[in-house]
Amino acid sequence: MATHDILIIGASYAGLGTAHYLLKHTVPALERASDNSTKYKLTLVSAMTHFYHKVGAPRFLASADLIPLSKAFLPIADGFKGYDKDHFELVIGEAQTLDETKKTIVVSDTYGSGSSRTLSYSTLILATGSSSESPLWSIPGSHEKTIAALKEMQSALPNAKTILIAGGGPAGTETAGELGTLFPQADITLLSGADRLLTRLRPAIGAAAESQVFALGVETVHDLKVESTSSAGSQTTVKLSDGTSRTVDIYIDATGIRPNTGFLPKNWLTEKGYVITRDTTSLRGPIDGVYAIGDVAGYSLGGALDIVDAVRPLCSTIFVDLAGPNAGSHKAQPFKQTVTETQIVPIGPKGGVGSVFGWRVPSLVVWLIKSRDFMIGMAPGTVAGDKFVKA
Repeated sequence: MATHDILIIGASYAGLGTAHYLLKHTVPALERASDNSTKYKLTLVSAMTHFYHKVGAPRFLASADLIPLSKAFLPIADGFKGYDKDHFELVIGEAQTLDETKKTIVVSDTYGSGSSRTLSYSTLILATGSSSESPLWSIPGSHEKTIAALKEMQSALPNAKTILIAGGGPAGTETAGELGTLFPQADITLLSGADRLLTRLRPAIGAAAESQVFALGVETVHDLKVESTSSAGSQTTVKLSDGTSRTVDIYIDATGIRPNTGFLPKNWLTEKGYVITRDTTSLRGPIDGVYAIGDVAGYSLGGALDIVDAVRPLCSTIFVDLAGPNAGSHKAQPFKQTVTETQIVPIGPKGGVGSVFGWRVPSLVVWLIKSRDFMIGMAPGTVAGDKFVKA
């Protein structure tokens, strides 16, 4: 019996969802379509042994008493216990190099053993996501680094007199809300890096966010960016774009993300380093047999809906491509991207600002959706693939 190797690189929200859907629905359908003449095996490569529910990072970093880190980091292997070894393997490691001709990827261990492994693929799905400068949000490598950074921040915050947060997007604004609530005695400044907060939302919502963080004692400064930082002892000196400097007890970098694509051929990437998707309906990648989903993909606008809404269309496209004439009447489900204003931003534990499908929502709705617990209850279901039990 022939074996077709499906390789998914990345095991955060996009990779986990895609892996579960393929294993539950697409792989069995492909084997039926081939009259069981081909076995399909899926290998999931994860840089971390544990899934990190990074949606909740602003609250995790603020205090150990609000949400235990044991709920934020969940073993990935536990979510895949129900699949047989003939069809699934979890490999812990970080992709280092890719050989386009041989269709192989070298993966190195991220937990200190120094070992590496070469994996072959027939179909490749890139779900490597993105990383931040600060380990508080996410970085390639061991989850232990992020846990250590969160604990260090939790320990330092109660004694901090001055706090500077760089980044006026959701992460920075949410962090300002959390810290303003918990540490009213501290002098907290939020640098938006633009002319307003939350630039993906209409100006009125950004202004409302600024008013809410101001009510919590946070000063917002616009049109000012961080150029460099240096640490001395327990303090950090931040050089700013206007030529001035500030020395603070705590500096939190929430300034954005970069795609995890350093191991990929340059001709597979956009000018900004994201994986080329030839169209936004099929999610086919730069060449045949390669696909991309989530933050790493060129189609993505960076929101959660660009992951959740893309899993089924991607997997249906893979089925059609691999089944070929045996696909019968099955057609690929097109991905329909949500382009209307949609973003929910908690500002403290009691509410916040946001918009859903173009409708501005009241603070109570923000509380119901996200502010009360940063959706921590969804983390176990993400690891287990609960959203994709049904085809």
